[in-house]
Amino acid sequence: MPMSRRFVTLDVFTGQRFTGNPLAVVLDSAGLDTDGMQTIAKEFNLSETVFVEPPTDPHHRADIRIFTPARELPFAGHPTVGTAVLLALLDQKGEKGAVAFGLKEKVGIVPCAVEVESDVKGRARFRLPRLPSTWGEGKEASDCAWALGLDPTEIGFERHIPSRHSAGVAYDLIPVASLDALARSRPQGEAFEKVFSDSDHPAAYVYTRVPGATGHRFRARMFGFGLGVAEDPATGSAAAAFAGALMQCEPLGDGEHNIVIEQGVEMGRPSEIALQMVIEHGALVSAEIGGHAVMVSRGELLG
Repeated sequence: MPMSRRFVTLDVFTGQRFTGNPLAVVLDSAGLDTDGMQTIAKEFNLSETVFVEPPTDPHHRADIRIFTPARELPFAGHPTVGTAVLLALLDQKGEKGAVAFGLKEKVGIVPCAVEVESDVKGRARFRLPRLPSTWGEGKEASDCAWALGLDPTEIGFERHIPSRHSAGVAYDLIPVASLDALARSRPQGEAFEKVFSDSDHPAAYVYTRVPGATGHRFRARMFGFGLGVAEDPATGSAAAAFAGALMQCEPLGDGEHNIVIEQGVEMGRPSEIALQMVIEHGALVSAEIGGHAVMVSRGELLG
């Protein structure tokens, strides 16, 4: 007899429904192969869909697989936060409190800590399973401007120059000079593809500093055509890669640094990602990403 599969949708990196980044989580994944998961992810047509499987190791909470409409990802931030919050809500049955567990992703075990705030909302943070590393030389300012429809003088600010970093998913990180330049950024079709074609999945994370903000506050946009996502409202894997750009371009000293990243503003889906970095002897030794998630709907996929 065909099997129905429960699913839940959440809005992630926000505490308010209908903002942030939508996520679908399929809770009953038994019997689904990779093609079946990809088909369902394409049907949801969200930036990511998560499939929860029983843990292969009893020491962690679940195995999860993450799919965009076009491909599987080894790791992603908003699926990790959203799935961690959902599993904690289910385990706690609406009782407030803190829980911690590991989620096994393709990249490895991701340690998560969740604060359940109500029967539908919580906040999760997770430690990066892989610290960011450089995967190539950043593109020339003129090429980035061509790809994004900007003037070359609008690429870069202060010490920030285009760079390439990955904490499991590779990104081109492109600083722009102002919020206005960020708002006007538009992938220019063939130019975008040509400039970033040497990546196996072209994805550009465009960012700038928020002027007048207290502390380290940035705003970003992520254009991920190579991931099957035209623009993403909140991208945890890109925020993880952004930690590499900050190590390269931002004068951060030893100690703990808390960075806030706004995303999705230009899409009408405002999100907020918390990035915490710990630096010792000039080297990044650990990083965490956190944010809220709130349940929006639940249902079943018919067998």
